[in-house]
Order: sequence, then C-alpha cells, then structure tokens
Amino acid sequence: MGAPTPEADVKAFYAWYVPLTAQLKNPLIDDHIYAYVEKKTIDALRDDYKHDKLPGDTDYFTKVQDFDEKDWASHVVIRPPITLDNVAVILATFGSGATKSNIVIFLRQQGGTWKIMKVEDTDDPF
Repeated sequence: MGAPTPEADVKAFYAWYVPLTAQLKNPLIDDHIYAYVEKKTIDALRDDYKHDKLPGDTDYFTKVQDFDEKDWASHVVIRPPITLDNVAVILATFGSGATKSNIVIFLRQQGGTWKIMKVEDTDDPF
C-alpha cells in the first residue's frame, strides 16, 4: 500500500494499475484503487463510468487508448516531485514510441500515504 514518498506511491499505483488494465480488467471497479487514489476522485470517475460519461477517449490514469505492457514496464521515468505542504506534483513518462505517455500527477498526503488527486496529459492543452 502506501509508501513514504510520492514517487514510491506513484510507482506502486502504476505497478498495480497497468497489468490490470492490460488484462482488460477495469481497475476503477476494484476497491483496492482507494489505497492509491483519493476517494472523491474515484467516486467521480465511477459515476462517470456508470453513466458512460468518462472524459475523453483515453484512459484517465494513462492518457492513452492502448499501450504495450512490456514496453511500459521497461520504460518508466518518475521524476522527483515538487511539493508544497501536503501536495506533490510529479512528471512521469511511460513507454516509448507510439504508446509513450507524458503525464502530470497531482497527489495529496493523507495519513502517511500519498494519494493521487488528478492526472493530466502534457499534450492536452485543456
């Protein structure tokens, strides 16, 4: 579950999330996701999923439609966070080539664990 640094918690989340997604399972409906992501974020995403209103045409946490699990497992760069009080921002790159994804991950510290609040794509201007 939670680790003492934002980087470690991001790595733990994606180590859990990417294989499940690659198996075509939906991690959003797995309650274990609450160990990594803020409750209000998951609750909002689950509500959007239930009503077929998930934003965009890509996965919320990866910002891609498809990816090569082996490529992503061997090409992960989690940069050191910028922190301000109990909030951290991490820039991360997953994969290489066509399935490469650069994302910005916002986390908040809660009870010794860093939980993901929001994920943004660096290529999306909105």
